[in-house]
Order: sequence, then C-alpha cells, then structure tokens
Amino acid sequence: MAGAAWPLSAAAGLLPASLSLTLLLGSLVVVLVLGVAAVFLEHIRKIGCMHSIERTAVSDAFFEDPGSLKKVPCPSIFDPAEKYISLIVPAYNEECRLPEALTETLNYLKQRSSADKSFTYEVLIVDDGSTDRTSKVAFEYVKKHNIDNVRVLLLGRNHGKGEAVRKGMLHSRGQLLLMLDADGATKVTDLAKLEAEVLALAGKALSASSSQRLSDVEIAVFGSRAHLEKQALATRKWYRNFLMKGFHLVVLLTAGPGIRDTQCGFKMFTRSAARKLFTNIRLKRWCFDVEIVYLCKHLRIPMAEVSVSWTEIPGSKVRMTSILHMVFELLLIRVGYGLGIWKIYS
Repeated sequence: MAGAAWPLSAAAGLLPASLSLTLLLGSLVVVLVLGVAAVFLEHIRKIGCMHSIERTAVSDAFFEDPGSLKKVPCPSIFDPAEKYISLIVPAYNEECRLPEALTETLNYLKQRSSADKSFTYEVLIVDDGSTDRTSKVAFEYVKKHNIDNVRVLLLGRNHGKGEAVRKGMLHSRGQLLLMLDADGATKVTDLAKLEAEVLALAGKALSASSSQRLSDVEIAVFGSRAHLEKQALATRKWYRNFLMKGFHLVVLLTAGPGIRDTQCGFKMFTRSAARKLFTNIRLKRWCFDVEIVYLCKHLRIPMAEVSVSWTEIPGSKVRMTSILHMVFELLLIRVGYGLGIWKIYS
C-alpha cells in the first residue's frame, strides 16, 4: 500500500527526461489549441449576436440634402421598389478616384433614362468612415443631380466594404440593385450585360404569373473577370499568383463550385434576393462576396456569372496581408454556418 501512495512527482522522476519534456510540451500545445478554439468560437458567437441585434433594430439612418440642409429618412429594403435600379458604391478614402467613376456612371444612367422614361435610377454612395474629402466630393454630385438621384450615406467610422455594401443595399429603392466599386475598374456600361441576364432568368417566372414583378423574383448575377485570368497570371509576380491560387482553393472548399470569380466588385441582385441575402450576411470586410455565394446556395437563389471588362486602377486597398484576413473570414463562414452558430433566415 505504501508503494501506491507515491506522489506523481516521484513517478515522473522514473521517466526519461526527454519523455517528460515531450509530455509537458504536448500538454501545453493541447491547452493552447483548446484556448484558441474557445476564443475563436466565442468570436463567432459574438458576430452572431451582433447580427441578431442589427436584424431587429429600427434604423435611424438618414440622408443629408445639401441643397435644403434637411434630413431625408432612409427607405428600407422591405418597402416596395420606387426606382428601376439602384447603384450602391462603397467608398473609403476615394476622393481621387471617385469623381471620374461617378461622372461616367451618371452620364450613362442619364442617357438610359432619356431614351427610356421607365429607366429610373439612384446612385447611393456609402462613405465608410473616410478620413479624406470623399464625402465632400460625393455631396457635390448630390447638389448637381439632386437627392432623388444621388444620395450619400455616412457610416461615421470605418466598418469594411462588406458593411458599406450591406447598408447601401438595405436602404435602396430599386427593383434591381447593383454594387460597383468606387474606382471604376469595371465599365458601368457592363450593367446592361448583367441586367440582360437577370431579365432572361426572370422571364419564365414573370410569364408564369401576371401579378409577379421583377422585384419579387430572386436572382443574383455576378460580374466575372475569370476570362482575364491567363493575362493576369502572366503579369503578376509568382508569389502573388501562388497566394491567389491558394485563396481560390480555400474559397472553393468554403462556398463550393459554381462561381469562378467571387471577388469581382460588380454584382446585381433583384430586390427580393437582396432582401434575403443582406439581412443574413455577417462578414463586414473582405470575404462578404464569398458569403453571398454561400447564402445563395443555401437559400436556393439562382446565380449566374457574366464576363465583364476590367482595368487595373492604381490605389487598391488590398494588401498582401489582406489575404490572411480573407482566409480567417473564410474560416468564420465555414465554422459559423457549419456548426449552426449562425442561423440562415429565409
């Protein structure tokens, strides 16, 4: 009985020093991994809780009319459509690139509207907490084109592109909603390509029901630069190609096949599809595009991919370190939805 009462320290003393060290290091690794997993899962839970609060909160957002200095209440994605199309432009420190893109966009929209009176539009610029003159530049366009056609939504502080797009979508008035980048990398005239694809997909549903409107049909169409991949591979440095290929593999594992270019900032949604997608979306920065594809599949929203023109514009906000953040967000999608921590509301 006396032998059975030996302390563990005495038993450990009989083990080889190398084995004792291995057991100690192994124990520390297990504790560390469990600790990181606990922190990660708590982070996912908090994102889910914040999303639940945002879904049920009553928005107090408003647009400022620089002409009358009056505050215009923001519409809701749950309201009936008042315009044919809404263009959502997320902008963060874009005072230099925004003017050219907005001028080109508004000229195109005015031409379409002049030729077809049913083509009513609005451009919604979402200033994501810019520290430069982005909001002042945007308000100049509100003054020039009036607040019914151009609106500016100020987020106050920087949240991320995903949140800027989400806010813009939730406060838009169009039957069709198009997100496009503030740099003008994709020509706004390609809007017609995505529009034609939406109308083609919606054709059967609209012909089957005379009471159904375009805004009631659920469709998502993504602009794609996949046809430019060979040219991009030839001009980019080898390590950038390596990182991008690795990122695309992780995207494939997260969202599955179907959409080759998830990151193109030129996407069109019907009002009904946008309502479902952007009231469910959680990610606020880089990989919200991948989450949109994931949600489309789980909500059974028809998707299509259309080739668009694209030009590299200097001043990109994406850095090499952004890839790590993107991979982290992809892991959030996989774990958050995979474990049922994040609920999908239909």
